[in-house]
Amino acid sequence: MNKKSQNGPALDLIDRKILAALRDDGRLTTQALAEKVGLSPSPCWTRVKRLEESGAIERYVALLDHKALGYNNIVFVEITLDKHDDQVLDQCGEALSRAPEVVEAHLVTGEYDYLAKVVVSGTDHYERFLRGTIYRIPGVRQTRTTFGLRALKRTLSVDPLKVAG
Repeated sequence: MNKKSQNGPALDLIDRKILAALRDDGRLTTQALAEKVGLSPSPCWTRVKRLEESGAIERYVALLDHKALGYNNIVFVEITLDKHDDQVLDQCGEALSRAPEVVEAHLVTGEYDYLAKVVVSGTDHYERFLRGTIYRIPGVRQTRTTFGLRALKRTLSVDPLKVAG
């Protein structure tokens, strides 16, 4: 069994192949996954369970097409706070986490405090979101908005077979 390091579990080549295959298709059966990575089903299943338990596999999801759901715009919102005490940071983080339009939110370093990736149906929807959600968060001093024109790459995680460690 692999020992967990500070950066996560130690992964051998087979583990990386399993993760890469599941990254591309999280609905693979154990049989299909085993064939892809060159194992029999039982040891493959054991490795997947170990990868889940170690946290290397966080969860399984369906990746939705926002445009198919009527959300045609991706917006990046830079949020600057008045102050940086724990209460203000926590309130902002919690509000962003609760907002259904926010698909990602990060506390960041630099000129602003939070970066949020938001999906909206159009500019009217974005204005309602900005006024009804962001501007109601206590401590928000200012925002800066950038509309995405086209996604050039969209993944949820890195490919463990291609990223140099």
